[in-house]
Amino acid sequence: MTTQGTDRRKGLAFAGAVAVLAAVGVYLTMSPSTGGGDRDRTETVAGTAPATVVSSPPPAAAPSQVAVTPGTFDVYRYLPLSRSELGAAADLAQRFTASYGTFEYSEDPAAFASRLNAFSTNEFGEQLTRAMTDPAVVEQNKADRVVSKGSAQVESIRDMTPNMVVFVVGSVRHVIAQSGEKDQNDQYAVTVVKAAADWRVYDMQPAGAGQDGDTSP
Repeated sequence: MTTQGTDRRKGLAFAGAVAVLAAVGVYLTMSPSTGGGDRDRTETVAGTAPATVVSSPPPAAAPSQVAVTPGTFDVYRYLPLSRSELGAAADLAQRFTASYGTFEYSEDPAAFASRLNAFSTNEFGEQLTRAMTDPAVVEQNKADRVVSKGSAQVESIRDMTPNMVVFVVGSVRHVIAQSGEKDQNDQYAVTVVKAAADWRVYDMQPAGAGQDGDTSP
């Protein structure tokens, strides 16, 4: 009896040990590895982390190729003469041209030349005197009883330096004579030069003759 009881207890103990070992094996099989799980989670977090977006500056706007006049553009900043200087020179050229076209047959030619000389340099004044007192011109005007009334308008600037301006001046002469009444239209290139604080007419040519305003001797 003693031997059989002992054998039975041994068998029960062995069966219990087997059951415990089986339970531990099942637990270990079903439980995730601590080290591997942490690594997997780390890799997952690293793989799904949002990328950093680096913002780029907007591209520079291309300059406009359309010409636009600024609202405060001052053209006189780019000219060799001031507004007042240029205005005085233009006024002289205009008044001279109007006077050049104003005369009558009964007027003393020397007085006519003297009136024009008041606008001119000495050299050009001498040329005007010779032209206005030319006997052939004087006799022709007297014979036709010419009365001429001139007007003028500055039309453009042909050339400019700090001491000289060439204006294109339009001239209209209303002529009354025995040969008839008419309006004569002309264009002149009138060169004016600085004379101290004033201006003087240096030359006058038909605008189509190509007067370039050269004031060299």
